[in-house]
Amino acid sequence: MADTNGGVAVTPRTAVDRARPATPRDDEEFIRLVEPHRRELLVHCYRMLGSVHDAEDLVQETYLRAWRGYDRFEGRSSLRIWLYRIATSACLSALEHRSRRVLPTGLGGPNPDADRPGPAPGGGEVQWLQPLPDLLVSDPAAIVAVRDSVRLAFVAALQHLSAKQRAVLILRDVMEWPAAEVADLLGTTTIAVNSALRRARAQLEKAAPSDEELTEPDDPRRRAMIEQYTAAFENADVPGLVRLLREEVVLEMPPNLFWFEGREPVGRFLGTNVLGGPAFAMLTIAANGQEAAAGYRAGPDGRWHAHAIQVLTITTTGISHIVSFNDPGLFAGFGLPAVLDGVSGAGPWRR
Repeated sequence: MADTNGGVAVTPRTAVDRARPATPRDDEEFIRLVEPHRRELLVHCYRMLGSVHDAEDLVQETYLRAWRGYDRFEGRSSLRIWLYRIATSACLSALEHRSRRVLPTGLGGPNPDADRPGPAPGGGEVQWLQPLPDLLVSDPAAIVAVRDSVRLAFVAALQHLSAKQRAVLILRDVMEWPAAEVADLLGTTTIAVNSALRRARAQLEKAAPSDEELTEPDDPRRRAMIEQYTAAFENADVPGLVRLLREEVVLEMPPNLFWFEGREPVGRFLGTNVLGGPAFAMLTIAANGQEAAAGYRAGPDGRWHAHAIQVLTITTTGISHIVSFNDPGLFAGFGLPAVLDGVSGAGPWRR
């Protein structure tokens, strides 16, 4: 169950639990101990699953498993490590029955013709990667500490690993667990863990962006660029928007299967198919430790309707990647309404 902060509320006793004899346990004490770890467990499950919604479910499952087994917790490791062990095990079990989440760039090459968008949105057989609202990670200091490991490109690359390789790489390289501890969790050997880690690193290396693409401008320049980007969208200023893009920029828009590469094709597609239609109102937000924008489109009812969450990769030489998640259902996770009133026309409506 999601709480008002977008996190996961702990429900220590379900109807099934109440049907069994109560075990001698202080529920309030249990909640007090596990609650401080909720947000970092959500981030961990998100890395594993690529979905905030699935991660919230798995954190709830983690708390339920921990509550049921708390009497058997012997304190040989910290409570935090114990919870991570449970969460990782729950994620691995869940991944046995779920297909990997992807972005359009993971399914094929770019569309060669920006004037002909391409196939219709992917059906239910495609499970799309979801953005992670920074507000779920907690305070600004926390997102700075984890931003490299939640960036959209990194999480997307993780989804191409097997579930076990994913767990090994996250626990070894992100969490910095010893190989022996990871082996114990996965029921394998340290040799197998190290072998899986080498394979996972090699696969991630193939998809790794260049150093230039990873070099970000300082905070004031990033803020200035997102402001210029949202202003260009609101004013349907295609030339102004194109000037912000790198020559090799990529635009993808799940659930659309097609995507574009290159400043000219991206600019032509946006000018013809996006900015030539109803006006936009844009709100600057943050997702995956990156600059982002929530786009609302003007509707025939005179109101602004949720349209897309756009996550940008901003480098010192311009915007290199735009992932526009065209799913109004994602807005609630960012604490945003589905419909806005009282915003008159396009213009500098940003926060």
